[in-house]
Amino acid sequence: MKNIARTAALACSFLFLVESANAAVVLRKYEYFTLSGKTAADLDRELTRRGPQLHKTGPRHPGATQMRFNTQIKYGSDDKSCRVVESDITIHARVHLPRWKQRASAKPDLALIWDTLSQDIKRHEESHIVIARTAAFDMERALKALPWRSDCNAMKTDASLLMTKLMQKQDAAQIQFDRVEGKNFESRFERLLVFRIKRDLEKK
Repeated sequence: MKNIARTAALACSFLFLVESANAAVVLRKYEYFTLSGKTAADLDRELTRRGPQLHKTGPRHPGATQMRFNTQIKYGSDDKSCRVVESDITIHARVHLPRWKQRASAKPDLALIWDTLSQDIKRHEESHIVIARTAAFDMERALKALPWRSDCNAMKTDASLLMTKLMQKQDAAQIQFDRVEGKNFESRFERLLVFRIKRDLEKK
């Protein structure tokens, strides 16, 4: 399982597509790709062959999350000024996760390792969504706090520039999260594995 662990550390990655949006709500959709095999080598090979590919060229990954930010902004104006009166963001997240076909009939040690790994992959992808949702709340607040402008065209330009800046910040936070997760994967995975082994022993 060494190669599987290394692969999982690389890039349980994400795509962020910016559109226009509705109230820091997250709509999730889970999609699974099936792995078939009876050994660690089989699983490693299957992840390499069947894992999600984020671009037309490039490596495949143990898991991936694609997200689209939909933003809806309402403006209010009088004869002298325009402001943002409402901003709502909805995040559409499509999460790709692995599923092992022979899990039920697997040997206990391999099943334990796989369960630990697959759970960590899912946690990683869910963490990307948490980061995005936090960023969406910040975006909503920042849009509402924009200074009034003399007309709504100028206000819309300010909102567009602000969203571009905040999306870049959000993307940077996601990249940093992947970087930290990758560095800490081996020690984290070992702790998770030891915890599961102790828990299973206590149940006996």
